[in-house]
Amino acid sequence: MRRPGLALLLGVLLAPALVAQEEVPSDPRRHWVDHLYPYPYYSSIDGFWFGGHYDWSSPMGFTERPEPNFGRIALDAGASTQGSYSLVLDAQAPAYWDGWRFALTLGAARANRLGYYGQGNDTRYDKDSITAGRPYFYRVSRTTRAARFTVQRRVVGRMRVLAGGTLERTDFRELPGESWFQRDHAAGIVRPAEVPFNDRIVRGGIVFDWRDQEVDPHRGVFVEGLVGRGRGYTRTTAALRVYAHPLERLVLAARVAGEGMTGTPPVAAQLTMESSDGPFIALGGYRSLRGYHDARFVGPGKLLAGVEARYGIVWAPRLLEVKLVAFYDIGRVFDPGESVRLTREGLHSSIGAGVAFALMRNTLVTFSGGKGSEGAELAFATTWSY
Repeated sequence: MRRPGLALLLGVLLAPALVAQEEVPSDPRRHWVDHLYPYPYYSSIDGFWFGGHYDWSSPMGFTERPEPNFGRIALDAGASTQGSYSLVLDAQAPAYWDGWRFALTLGAARANRLGYYGQGNDTRYDKDSITAGRPYFYRVSRTTRAARFTVQRRVVGRMRVLAGGTLERTDFRELPGESWFQRDHAAGIVRPAEVPFNDRIVRGGIVFDWRDQEVDPHRGVFVEGLVGRGRGYTRTTAALRVYAHPLERLVLAARVAGEGMTGTPPVAAQLTMESSDGPFIALGGYRSLRGYHDARFVGPGKLLAGVEARYGIVWAPRLLEVKLVAFYDIGRVFDPGESVRLTREGLHSSIGAGVAFALMRNTLVTFSGGKGSEGAELAFATTWSY
């Protein structure tokens, strides 16, 4: 999601956030409010998007807890000028029942300009390969339909155990003209059984969460270890995020994450990386390696790291914070059979900056631009990269 005007942004987001803090009954979980607003934005990958958002939520007000709300049901729908679309129904209950967290997401989406440059960490980009006869040489259209359920149970302190499952169908459509995906499909590198690919995934893991706030943390540590089993493959993921608040207006964030896959993972699974919040495109894109096209590098193993500085130019904590952001990301993928490890070899990097608006405890909007070795990307998002 990317780049509405500031006036519209504050108008449609700040007002609902303020409503969410109104007087509530003795049991605040019984107090539910709804919000409805449109949101246009721009993506350097998908062009202009036009969408709408509706949610019905039980807000926490100013309660000193890390969760953004007691519960929320949200519907987001949008379409882009480049043929992409997204329809997501998301139900979250992070604090409605003490000690339990539930999440159910139903979604259908098409990324009509997803990147595909071949497989491996050393794939090359040659701008001369893009011609009038093959304008989408490094692009493919990917459609996904998924139902995902997750339950987490607090064991002791900030430690939670996690279990969940996903049903997902992924299909790819070759865009007009010759493309790298077309070549790999014809050569069997992308196997016929992977287009389309129906996946059934079970997963479990452990989460340690010491963040002061989940949507916009100022300090704390977040650690997760996950194992997932899909059709013909196993995925193991580990991530560490650290947040420090050394000065009143300055927040520093850092992340290290790795993922390995065994068996015969399809390209649909290799394009994403798992997290307790949900899968995200990797490697390349806002959530993994900013400054590179979405899904720039494809491989069963992934390594990510990064640092980010967030400085408040408007500083009214938990009411309104406007922050300037600077970041540096590194990452790489590993080939089948290659062990995922901490290394300085083969790393791709990007650098960038942006601005973020944090409203109350439950709303965040970021605008950023990143530059890698192959160009730059602009991004609008409603979460931090990490």
